[in-house]
Amino acid sequence: YDGSAWHTGVAVSDDGVQWRERRKVLSDGAIAANGATIVFHGEILHWYETGSPLRLSLAKSSDGNTWTKLGEVFPAGQRGSFDERAAADPYVIERQGTLYMFYLGQDRAWRQRLGIARSNDGVHWEKLRANPVLDLGGPGAFDERGLGEPAVWTSGGAYWMLYTGRDASEHRRMGLAQSRDGVAWSKVPNFVIEGGSAWDSKVICDPEVELQADGTVRVWFGGGDRSEEHTSEL
Repeated sequence: YDGSAWHTGVAVSDDGVQWRERRKVLSDGAIAANGATIVFHGEILHWYETGSPLRLSLAKSSDGNTWTKLGEVFPAGQRGSFDERAAADPYVIERQGTLYMFYLGQDRAWRQRLGIARSNDGVHWEKLRANPVLDLGGPGAFDERGLGEPAVWTSGGAYWMLYTGRDASEHRRMGLAQSRDGVAWSKVPNFVIEGGSAWDSKVICDPEVELQADGTVRVWFGGGDRSEEHTSEL
């Protein structure tokens, strides 16, 4: 964020801990951020938030440095749908040649829940009838005000999802959900990740996961020491 707009950058690391060569690679009006990246058919595909209310656009690259923008490929839903007002926070995985996108949808009542769509090419998407696949928590839950920023992987014959939840005080923490087919999800009870240091005492968010060869999962995340009202209209 440069004071007037959000951009997407690239950084390089040999170990996932120390990062260098940070540079801006994508801009698109007021926002080009919160994206999902995957290598598919020899190209790097990157979906990202843009517009107001938010929609999802696509850019592609052969080397991660030079990008070609393909424009909006994932609009908000039809009237009355769970993502009628906005679509944001994409996370894309590939299974047997098909791409699956998990994303935040916002409806006319400002509820922010999680849905799923699938595609054969990354451009044309079919939203599944099961949406939303993960709903708000009950009163007093860590995710009673909204869900977002899903990160999905497979392990042990199951699908797993870390996601950000907002409570009544706008504190943000991460929860865990599980699925056998990637469509029907259930939250793992009593599993909440919250900050343990001053810098992330109020906000834990934006997970990105990597499944290690030994079966463990490495997670990158954002944190903050101040909770603020999340804008009603994405």
